[in-house]
Amino acid sequence: MTLKERLVAANTTRNVGPWDRVVRALLPFAVLTLWWVEVLPTWATIPLGIITLMLLPTAFTGACSIYYLLGWSTCPLDTRTSNRPART
Repeated sequence: MTLKERLVAANTTRNVGPWDRVVRALLPFAVLTLWWVEVLPTWATIPLGIITLMLLPTAFTGACSIYYLLGWSTCPLDTRTSNRPART
């Protein structure tokens, strides 16, 4: 498998389960809320916000390249297939 094929597979294989996607999508809003009610100081909110905003694309696509490289998956087995159409 070439490097290009590995990168495509890493970014198209669904390996993030539904509960994991919800957590990833809600974390930025939780950090924003904690900052808004002044529980988190601004100096802590900025790095936490950047880290949690990086989770949003994986929440929307359902594919995490780090999970792929580590061989992890929180996705149920029947939906672990690739998003690409099958070749005929």
